[in-house]
Amino acid sequence: MASESDLYAPVKALLEGLGYEVKAEVKDCDVVASKAGAAPVVVELKLIFSLELVLQGIDRLKVSDSVYLAISAPDTPTKRKNWRSRQRDILKLCRMLGFGLILVALDRKPGRQTEVLLDPAPYTPRKNKRQLVQLMAEFSARAGDPNTGGVTQTKIITSYRQDALRCAAFLQTQGEAKVSEIKAATDVPRAASILQNNHYSWFQRTARGIYGLSPRGIEELKLYDDVLLTMAEQAE
Repeated sequence: MASESDLYAPVKALLEGLGYEVKAEVKDCDVVASKAGAAPVVVELKLIFSLELVLQGIDRLKVSDSVYLAISAPDTPTKRKNWRSRQRDILKLCRMLGFGLILVALDRKPGRQTEVLLDPAPYTPRKNKRQLVQLMAEFSARAGDPNTGGVTQTKIITSYRQDALRCAAFLQTQGEAKVSEIKAATDVPRAASILQNNHYSWFQRTARGIYGLSPRGIEELKLYDDVLLTMAEQAE
């Protein structure tokens, strides 16, 4: 079974090939490489990518801007599949933190065992104006704060769902109605598209331009009594 120390020789050979003098276990750093005219390179070795490795890398940034994380390349079909599913996110994290990333394939011949996937570089995130506009539009459109942060496997009450609930609650009280009537009574500008697209299967068209609640809508509306109550209080 491979150990972290098995990664040292391939990483050392890689750095020596780039003209560095390499030494191991220098002041808690797994690998330190130095050459004239260049910042020292620090490499932390781990068989797998982990939070512990990331924290070690962050600590090494105190002494050098050229910090690499070196991990063992996956050597089984299952490990390769898992790596492919995580590789993009791992590279993104390393890029954001300013790390380089080296993959070490211990089953390859010497000289072909290392692959530099990423070099260290300063990271300046690019803001996505479109996503920012969408974020704040959703924030402003929601009535109150109907969700609990951090929950999983729970339906999120979005502004769209709130608008659909307004339409459904009106139909529950008034019965079938024209789209124009629903729109005016609920003050939901997108009422027509909500009814027509029917994402939640709550509505059914009973005649041209006329909608009512579906059996599913009647049943599921009961699950949102607390949400509807809060929305009513917010509207007052």
